[in-house]
Amino acid sequence: MSATTHSADSGHGHAEASKFHIFVQLAMILAVITGVEIVLIYIPLVKWFIVTSLVILSLVKFMLVIFIFMHLKWDKLFCTILFFIGLVLAGGTVAALMALFAAHDSIPLKAQEIYAERAAAAQ
Repeated sequence: MSATTHSADSGHGHAEASKFHIFVQLAMILAVITGVEIVLIYIPLVKWFIVTSLVILSLVKFMLVIFIFMHLKWDKLFCTILFFIGLVLAGGTVAALMALFAAHDSIPLKAQEIYAERAAAAQ
């Protein structure tokens, strides 16, 4: 009886150790990606390339964190779908707010008139 209990415990412990190693490896990968992001900011490259690279690296980090650290990899598909519905709604809200409060729309009306007068005078 004790032999079967011992083997069941050792199997469970092995699974926990395996997950621990996965978490440590993921933490190292996330640290490397973060280091690449920091270095990328200081390299004099074209702005669109830097922004695109940072967005892609951030998405990779996000996916790794939610699937491994938040255990979505081991959860039911329904939970993952619910999470991504919230993510899409949040992304849409951010995009709508950024479009609504764009910098070119925040110029006061008086300043817009002055800019229009200067543009007309320059032509």
